[in-house]
Amino acid sequence: MTSDNRPLAVFDLDNTLAATAHRQHFLERKPKDWDAFFAAAPDDPPLDEGVALCREAAEECEVVYLTGRPERCRRSTVEWLAGQGLPAGPVHMRRNRDFRPARVTKVEILRRLAADRTVRMLVDDDLAVCDAAEAAGFPVVRARWAEPSEALREAQEKEGRT
Repeated sequence: MTSDNRPLAVFDLDNTLAATAHRQHFLERKPKDWDAFFAAAPDDPPLDEGVALCREAAEECEVVYLTGRPERCRRSTVEWLAGQGLPAGPVHMRRNRDFRPARVTKVEILRRLAADRTVRMLVDDDLAVCDAAEAAGFPVVRARWAEPSEALREAQEKEGRT
């Protein structure tokens, strides 16, 4: 249960609030270097459009963060959010070793959140996640302000890694 009764604004992190282009090369290798990919996340520059939308949403909503990053990245993720001056809010992360597609894990969490609260919006860059959330009846804002990455899309959809 979250801390108040305002509707929820749910924000993805990678390529929605955080620019991941500087670490994508770790996913283009064979084999992919997941440890290095996630270790570089604290250096992500913020995406101005996503950050502005998040701050604007916080005026009327409780902000919740929903990321495919694994739980082992929690500390650095929470520190990054605070370092950007983003609104405080719960951070929902992928359980370590959960490699289901992001479209499955994120909709599962959205349904759990919606059991107690109204979800005003999900903001995400992953088209498969956006389509699945819309099909489940959630309002979606498609984050199109970062350069799309085929390596990241594959990681999210086929490998369940972010």
